[in-house]
Amino acid sequence: MSPTSNLKRPIDIDGDGLDQWLAQTIEPPRDPEQRIIDPHHHLWDRRAPDAYREEPPTHSRYIADDLMHDILQSGHRVLDTVYVECLAMYNEESHSHASVGEIEFAQGVAATVASGLYGPGRRCCGALIGFADLTQPDVADHLEALAQAGRNFRGVRQAYGWHPSSDIPANHHPTRRIKGLLSHPDFRAGFTELIERDLVFDCWGYHFQMGEVAALARDFPTARLVLDHIGGPIARGPYAGQRETKVFDEWTRGIAELAACPNVVVKLGGCGMPIYGFDYADRDNPPPNSQRLAEDWHPYFTRVIEAFGPERCMFESNFPVDKVSYSYGVLWNAFKRVAQAINLSTADRDQLFFETAARTYLIDVAD
Repeated sequence: MSPTSNLKRPIDIDGDGLDQWLAQTIEPPRDPEQRIIDPHHHLWDRRAPDAYREEPPTHSRYIADDLMHDILQSGHRVLDTVYVECLAMYNEESHSHASVGEIEFAQGVAATVASGLYGPGRRCCGALIGFADLTQPDVADHLEALAQAGRNFRGVRQAYGWHPSSDIPANHHPTRRIKGLLSHPDFRAGFTELIERDLVFDCWGYHFQMGEVAALARDFPTARLVLDHIGGPIARGPYAGQRETKVFDEWTRGIAELAACPNVVVKLGGCGMPIYGFDYADRDNPPPNSQRLAEDWHPYFTRVIEAFGPERCMFESNFPVDKVSYSYGVLWNAFKRVAQAINLSTADRDQLFFETAARTYLIDVAD
């Protein structure tokens, strides 16, 4: 692996000693030669007031230096990554569709890393998932502008999370107040534009809504759908304290229904988000090690892999969102422990760690 001694992180991503807390649990990489594409991460710089968010961000800054620091320090063999929209670098002055600025930004990060600044052969942002509001009548123009802004543009994500309880967070998109978004006529009109361009649709919602995704997948069998964060089995609000009972049972039924849709693949990860109820981010205790994470996630990941098959599943970091709970290196060690516990073949492991991501997002894995 390339040395990391010359790579310095610009700031602590949340300014309250997160790196120091994470340093209490350090592990060498397991199976360091396993090739990886990280199919879900974000980058942002939100030190200035942000008109696109209702609440302050968890981390004020996580940019290329931070991501590459985490990757290089981990010792894992990350070939490339997929950038996923997060309302970063919107630019209302450069284009009528402000989210075009996010793709311009992420494409620039891809070029910066490819220049060799972080070591020869290093890559990231090999695929870009942006945002376009599919309910809007000018969505075709918006999608075209995103494609023109970055050659690595592969599709869009639109969150559909909705619940009447104020204890369950609304999603971050302007359509967050629409119940049943995925069946709304305006959304489906825009979704047709997405399909015509053979673009990927990443979707992020909650476990009790997976039937909505299944209905969309069945109604549009040529669409390519990616379910983020194992479908969102949250344990907050009316689901607090029910993660291993009601939540797991309802989530399991949703996974089974979705698995019957051949045009859906699933990202395995996101479990470090506090809304999932695992309580990893308690600063009064050391961060969890990979063994604990693997034990906690095994029932979920095994169920998904058995239902979808390794060729329709991919491990994801969801950094820096999940960084409130564990380090990048520990996270990928946990994934490798899960794969080992399931006793997967080398070919199946490769599907989970990089081949499904490469195929879904059209990333060249030659290294």
